[in-house]
Amino acid sequence: MSLDKEYRQGIKDLGGFSHIILVYHFHLVKGYSLKVKPYMDNHLHGIFATRAPKRPNPIGISVVRLNKIKGSLLYIEDVDVIDGTPLLDIKPYVSDFDKPQAVRIGWLEKNVYKLGSQRDDGRFIDEGAL
Repeated sequence: MSLDKEYRQGIKDLGGFSHIILVYHFHLVKGYSLKVKPYMDNHLHGIFATRAPKRPNPIGISVVRLNKIKGSLLYIEDVDVIDGTPLLDIKPYVSDFDKPQAVRIGWLEKNVYKLGSQRDDGRFIDEGAL
């Protein structure tokens, strides 16, 4: 991931973190529904109980592994966004702040095992935007 050179000073000391949080804009999404059928389930769920991109405010977050930084180029892994997605912010991932000890994952409990093998089926992308 390459940052504009004007932001280069802002990544000073970021290389000491193993993971970073990316905040981005779902720029290809048009409209939203308050109930959606996520790609890992066949039942409707409230939009705020999902990570579906068609949201009232189309902002996404991802925690990614930061491998290294060279100049304004960040080498990252585990990215789940489309190339060209506008990046709004970068924050360091700090497990003491960002990882609560007791976690419940609601309806995903029965589907989370699919994460390693199943990918988004494209149902949330506006075909006209591609």
